[in-house]
Amino acid sequence: MNYAELAPPYIRAIAPYQPGKPISELERELGITGIVKLASNENPLGCSPKAVAAMHEAIKTIALYPDGNGFELKDALVQRYGVAHNQVVLGNGSNDMLELAARAFLTVGDKAVYSAHAFAVYPLAVQEVGATGVSVPAVDFGHDLKAMLKAAVENKAKLVFIANPNNPTGTFLSPADLLEFLRALPPQILVVLDEAYNEYLPEECRYDSVAWLKEFPNLIVSRTFSKAYGLAGLRVGYAFGNAQVVDMMNRVRQPFNVNSIAQAAAVAALADEDFVRKTNELNRRGMVQVTEGLAKLGLEYIPSFGNFVAFRIGGATARYRRLLELGVIVRPISNYDMPDWLRVSIGLETENEKFLSALKQALGEQE
Repeated sequence: MNYAELAPPYIRAIAPYQPGKPISELERELGITGIVKLASNENPLGCSPKAVAAMHEAIKTIALYPDGNGFELKDALVQRYGVAHNQVVLGNGSNDMLELAARAFLTVGDKAVYSAHAFAVYPLAVQEVGATGVSVPAVDFGHDLKAMLKAAVENKAKLVFIANPNNPTGTFLSPADLLEFLRALPPQILVVLDEAYNEYLPEECRYDSVAWLKEFPNLIVSRTFSKAYGLAGLRVGYAFGNAQVVDMMNRVRQPFNVNSIAQAAAVAALADEDFVRKTNELNRRGMVQVTEGLAKLGLEYIPSFGNFVAFRIGGATARYRRLLELGVIVRPISNYDMPDWLRVSIGLETENEKFLSALKQALGEQE
């Protein structure tokens, strides 16, 4: 008997999400050390020392279940962003937020809209509940909000996913364009504004999307502690929204979906603004280093507002593999309909230099 046939067709059709290759796997495969991983947009500074201290303290009560409501973390977010407790939902990374929104509001026959070249989890979250995804062609590798509005209305969609900045392309939507979109969208269509890379925005691009919740009860703002806060291994994310929307998301949320270590670390990390500032400064310097290096090598890249940059390279698959052999892990993004592109995360200065040196070598070998 083929037990896979017991699953619904839309589950059998899912192509699982492929994470970046871990260092340990490459060490086993090639028997090399000194590997630089620049594939998963992780914080090269690690995490806040205050978060580390909070984790050590939280370990003392590891035998107890975590606070299933996450009161202390929610309260810290309430104090920071000026929302009510019933407007906050916590998750196992912001990925959980995307899936909670889909599970709470979509079912078989429903439609959800997202952009081409946007985060791969959007179509996965839609497909796993049997809904239908509508991918809208991008403009310059970024969201075409006018076309997405048209698609959402014409398809009578229930949900729209927007990433700002977008992963993997790094493109940015201005607050004016977002507000125009939200004001034109029928209020019965929910919008998930995925701001996983929000903390990396330069000062002149910052905007207060949380304040928009007062005007748009159909808006869900999703964020994470995995990127700028450096807590990727703990998997803790959060979302803000209308109390009724958040209530529905909490009804499909798994009990204790954010563990006690993660909650304690997130509270401490949120308070360490100096660490986030240092992270931003490092990222700005590294972005200049990497993009100038790509330009010197004659490679096209997409200007990025995140902590990564996508660049076009001939023979992307072969050169990705050669970079692995040279001890550098980047991210192929052919699954985003970008077969001639690779994405590299911004690392420490020495890591960026190793990447550029290896890339130069790989290009020279195949000329």
